[in-house]
Amino acid sequence: QGMMGGAKAHYDGIKAFSETDLTDDLRAITVPTLVMHGDDDQVVPIADAAEITIKLLQNGKLKVYPGFPHGMATTHADVINADLLAFIRDEL
Repeated sequence: QGMMGGAKAHYDGIKAFSETDLTDDLRAITVPTLVMHGDDDQVVPIADAAEITIKLLQNGKLKVYPGFPHGMATTHADVINADLLAFIRDEL
């Protein structure tokens, strides 16, 4: 996946998500929100992301995928897409 984008775009993206404090934004979200995270994410560890995020959301649900990597939406699309659709159906 990383080879599909430009170096500048990747750098800017990493800079933005690593240096921007989204705490207040997450606290302001009131709609049902699904947080999906693989527990084997070597790029963004679950303890540094999903486990903090879910505490800040007013109406969040955390779905942890044992053994799934950072790119789980690609490597395990069948599982991720099914769970995402189920969440949407349940919340409508």
